[in-house]
Amino acid sequence: MAHISIAIIIILVLILVIILAIYCGVRYLQKKTRDVSQALFGTEHITEAAEKMRVENATTPKSVASMTSLLLPKIATDFPEFHYDEMKERAENVLKGYLQAISAQNNSLLKDGNTELKQELEQHLQSLYAQGRHEHFENIRIHRTEINQYRKAAGRCIITFQSSLECFHYITEDTSARIEGSKEYKYQTRYNVDMIYIQDRSLVENDLDHALGLNCPNCGAPISSLGAKVCEYCGTPVIEYNIHTWTFSHVEEIH
Repeated sequence: MAHISIAIIIILVLILVIILAIYCGVRYLQKKTRDVSQALFGTEHITEAAEKMRVENATTPKSVASMTSLLLPKIATDFPEFHYDEMKERAENVLKGYLQAISAQNNSLLKDGNTELKQELEQHLQSLYAQGRHEHFENIRIHRTEINQYRKAAGRCIITFQSSLECFHYITEDTSARIEGSKEYKYQTRYNVDMIYIQDRSLVENDLDHALGLNCPNCGAPISSLGAKVCEYCGTPVIEYNIHTWTFSHVEEIH
């Protein structure tokens, strides 16, 4: 009986030691969590820290990768009459129109853009419809827009504008139940918007682009020289036509 009593005492002591070790470990982790929370967010309470971080994410605009100062001189060399402020405003209007069209489920709200972009929008709306979902973009505000890329490929000249914007972004189901996003916290993000000029329709890879490009308003000949001021066949001025031939082909969110 004495041996059994000693064994029980030893077991109880071991259990007590284990419980004490677990308690000390939990207290240590809680202290470390409070210390980290205090250092990073100025508060020991993790729930307050999480809320503070959420508010900070909702109010801090995303940065944009600006290459404007480097690329704009190259664009101006190819297209002397290119007006940066006008084109930037067009790009921002296209981005707003694209998101508003999704929110209203009405593709006619996208006023600018080529067939490629309008098909992209329609496919997005059809995908949402097939899932029984409705995507909302409310109170859209663009913080900053800069040129991010300028490239030439497959008969196209492409300028990519990158915009930092905020909005209330959330997704609901047909039952109106919100399944993603927030109506209380703003969503900070970035979008790329591609503006294109068809330089040579014989080289483009997309069949939709064969209907684009610039022709002389007088003789109908294709204008293939970048920034051409006159038609090389009949000498008709084409500067204004050239500028308005820029159109938009793609909108993409950058995470």
